[in-house]
Amino acid sequence: MVKTFDLIVIGAGAAGSSVASSAAERGFSVAL
Repeated sequence: MVKTFDLIVIGAGAAGSSVASSAAERGFSVAL
């Protein structure tokens, strides 16, 4: 099974978490 994401964020620091959260709120499929 292949899972696809709209956005992959490398790094879960303050900036990475903020970007991932914002993208997810806008409906993007995000891998953090």
